[in-house]
Amino acid sequence: MTGRVAGKLALVTGAAQGLGRAHAMLLAQNGARVLCTDLNGDGAEETARLVNEECGSDTAFGMQHDVTDPHAWEEAVDGARDKLGGLNVLVNNAGIGVAGNIETCDFDDWKRCFSINVDSIFHGCQKALPLMREHAPGSIINISSIAGLIASERMPAYNSSKAAVWMLTKSIALHCAKKNMNIRCNSVHPTFVDTPILDGTARNANLDKDVLLEKLARQIPLQFVGEPNDIANAVVYLASDESRFMTGAELKLDGGISAM
Repeated sequence: MTGRVAGKLALVTGAAQGLGRAHAMLLAQNGARVLCTDLNGDGAEETARLVNEECGSDTAFGMQHDVTDPHAWEEAVDGARDKLGGLNVLVNNAGIGVAGNIETCDFDDWKRCFSINVDSIFHGCQKALPLMREHAPGSIINISSIAGLIASERMPAYNSSKAAVWMLTKSIALHCAKKNMNIRCNSVHPTFVDTPILDGTARNANLDKDVLLEKLARQIPLQFVGEPNDIANAVVYLASDESRFMTGAELKLDGGISAM
């Protein structure tokens, strides 16, 4: 087997579409075996099928997984043990956005946002670390957002949850280092990426998708919206031993927004 992550055993959440599917595919293309999980179990299975068509049978597996449920995390970790033979890369990709400013944001939506974006990482790391220690070196990759570093008056729930992912990542990284686990933990902070989520955004705004992409691109110094593999390439780097000296760090993939 050849590739930058040859022999790695990865679990990717939110893998039914968009960024999660791109992470799973690119990890597999670079030599990893992957367990694709999602609340949409059929979508996760479809991602695994697409991976196996390109990379060979038994490269990827799919399963339904509610990342907010600690018992479901136990099942996912058991799935990694059974299907992959272990686990040394955990990509916490599942997440949602919530609309509404501080006056209009519904508290139930606020709690749901934190449950999916933050609690999932708490549960996932807590449940996965014992198995990851058995298969070190390991890497935990938490998908945050540039919105966790730069605020907007329109999305306090999303800003706050993604900022929590940023700090939680650092705490996990320091814990693993102090315990000499040989497991690293880093966060990735994308800006706008052309995924199916933007299709819904365009519909809600009553805009053509191309018009929305143009509007978003004007907010980015590089003047274009990212593609899923722009983020997945970073995930491959962080999953690989190339990044062995990187932990507790945040990787900003924002086209220059945070430099302004």
